[in-house]
Amino acid sequence: MNNQKTIIEGFRNAFGREPDLLIRACGRINLLGGHTDYNDGYVLPAAIDKHLYFAVGINDESRFRWIAQDIGQRFDSEDLSVHASDQLWANYLQGIVQQFQNRQVPIQGVDCVFGGNLPIGAGVSSSAAIEGGFGLALNTLFNGGFTKVELAQLAQRSSRDFVGVPCGIMDQFASLMGRDKRVIRLDCQSLNYEYFPFDTDQYMLLLLNSKVSHSLAESAYGTRVEECAQGLRIIGEAFPQVKSFRDVSLEMLATCRTSLGDVLYRRCDYVVREIHRVVEACHHLEEGDFHGLGQLMFQTHTGLRDDYEVSCEEIDFLIEVAKQQNEVLGARIMGGGFGGCTINLVRKPFVELFKSRARIAYRRRFGIELDAIPVNIVQGTAIVDVASSVNGRNNGKILLDH
Repeated sequence: MNNQKTIIEGFRNAFGREPDLLIRACGRINLLGGHTDYNDGYVLPAAIDKHLYFAVGINDESRFRWIAQDIGQRFDSEDLSVHASDQLWANYLQGIVQQFQNRQVPIQGVDCVFGGNLPIGAGVSSSAAIEGGFGLALNTLFNGGFTKVELAQLAQRSSRDFVGVPCGIMDQFASLMGRDKRVIRLDCQSLNYEYFPFDTDQYMLLLLNSKVSHSLAESAYGTRVEECAQGLRIIGEAFPQVKSFRDVSLEMLATCRTSLGDVLYRRCDYVVREIHRVVEACHHLEEGDFHGLGQLMFQTHTGLRDDYEVSCEEIDFLIEVAKQQNEVLGARIMGGGFGGCTINLVRKPFVELFKSRARIAYRRRFGIELDAIPVNIVQGTAIVDVASSVNGRNNGKILLDH
């Protein structure tokens, strides 16, 4: 895995000069609020200490030269226009460029090398880190003047308009707006947000990577988006006051059950219940009740498995392993679904034993070596002091938030 120093060295080797800027972009977790972001609900994400680093510099060639160092791929454009590429990672960067160009920000040629220790395809939103990190770089280099909230909105539009992923805003928002030892309750309808404490010496968040890879652009994610939209339209016909799932009660759902049909009813039932679970989880966090939080995580997974149907055999097996451990307070699938990671709330003294048990059980069942990834909640995407990164001082000092 690359760190900030190797990324700077990669830039120097590729382009023969020092970068103008170094960005540290964060992955994200989501404790609760799965698939509620594009349904105008609440979500409860946080930025984590798994990063992508971007060494970026303006060039005089009026084109883009980008290197994804982790996978050894390069993208060179002919000019400053953007065109869809068969390299998906390059499309995430090009989509950000397009958003800046659409807003008349005078973009020049840019060189970029990026990489880090953020797992790809594991449900920790490497794509949002790419978008947010590169967006902050362009905003800084070309004086875009956008706030981080606005950058999150640009990144979401980039995914939707250029990459073609009908995502909500949670991933980009969490990556950019994370705060140390805090989770964010984000209202995806208004973009109002509030931080809640997650500062504990007793518990750890542990990701178990199933090694079942997924791509949201190629999965059933878009189908779920449309199913929810269709369900909301049906509910709205019966209850004209309903404008979003935030207006829907379980009683309304029961009234519309026949017209919705089994599939749409279960999709909508999950969304309404999950929105309420996020609110309840925040009360537990304020009270330091991690047992209550963990039970909600288990409930969320059950809903995602049975009603939203975005889980898979491997993930469900890992959740069952977690349920069998008294020292695991809660667990659920994380990310868009269909693979990736489970997130587990574990008592710290039990973490190594749980890792071992999960790895052995998973290997016996599927013949796959499980990755176990402890994560900490940290400050979100930020500019790093290039000099301190090169010289190793403080492992790269984070500069003032932008």
